[in-house]
Amino acid sequence: MKLLVTGGAGFIGSNFVLYMLSQHPDYKIVNVDALTYAGNLENLKSVEKHSNHTFVKADITDAKAMNELVGQGVDVVVNFAAESHVDRSILEPDVFVKTNVLGTQVLLDAARSHNIKKFVQVSTDEVYGTLGETGLFSETTPLAPNSPYSASKAGGDMLVRAYHETFGLPVNITRCSNNYGPYQFPEKLIPLMISKALADEPLPVYGDGLNIRDWLYVEDHCSAIDLVIHQGRNGEVYNIGGNNERTNLHIVKTILHKLSKPETLITHVKDRPGHDRRYGIDPTKTMTELGWKPQHSFETGIGETISWYLDNKEWWSRIQSGAYQEYYAKQYGERLGDRE
Repeated sequence: MKLLVTGGAGFIGSNFVLYMLSQHPDYKIVNVDALTYAGNLENLKSVEKHSNHTFVKADITDAKAMNELVGQGVDVVVNFAAESHVDRSILEPDVFVKTNVLGTQVLLDAARSHNIKKFVQVSTDEVYGTLGETGLFSETTPLAPNSPYSASKAGGDMLVRAYHETFGLPVNITRCSNNYGPYQFPEKLIPLMISKALADEPLPVYGDGLNIRDWLYVEDHCSAIDLVIHQGRNGEVYNIGGNNERTNLHIVKTILHKLSKPETLITHVKDRPGHDRRYGIDPTKTMTELGWKPQHSFETGIGETISWYLDNKEWWSRIQSGAYQEYYAKQYGERLGDRE
């Protein structure tokens, strides 16, 4: 089988490439990434000479490039390529619409032109909006995105559904909860807090810190997508969650505790606009139909993640470039002076 994996140098995409090459050594993977701020070829260092892995630097909005790549005997397209940071989407919504909506449409056209066997759209639980204190997102929950990021992902999802309904394209959409694990870009919550704690710097926590997310170890996410590729029913949506709901404040305190750092490093800052209060995924359909089950509890997963960042400080230190620091200052600088 030959897979085209888009966004395969990013956090989840690179973990998926590594997972698939280990689980299916006879599969060929064409890995496409535009190598924007979150794409990092160092994530793929261990497979850069692998005979079944080919990397191509290209943008999914480039119709000519995508058509040529899909036309080279690709069986399955797995679309991870996305602008994914909510805070950045508030600053630059247009970039998110271009990649997450137009890019998805370009890939769908290429997939349709070459009669691929499966198109898997990797999406997010954020398209469902926010939850109250009870209940979980199911695959039938209406979409109600609250940020430019989640709206752009919802737009891409709707195009995938439309190409299935209109053209009969064999598709699946997966919607996952918050991922964490190795190779995650340092501006995301868990690696950001790890790096700040290690440097004994303030850990910025939005608002009261009681926003709740369902946390999923990235390798468990990859195993679920593997099953969706092979067993997913055409046209179906599959929710992938870890059943690990935690408040942001709990996450930060856990990291500080494991690193033997004081909670006085926590600094509450002004909340971001449209900050969803709670996400919770019901993965029952994925578990019952596909036989999937996460292998990591939050306790084991966060321990492995912290250990990885401790062992790979050189990797994330290099990413913390001037551009990253400029973004960080723009996003959090004023809030650090407006503590709640």
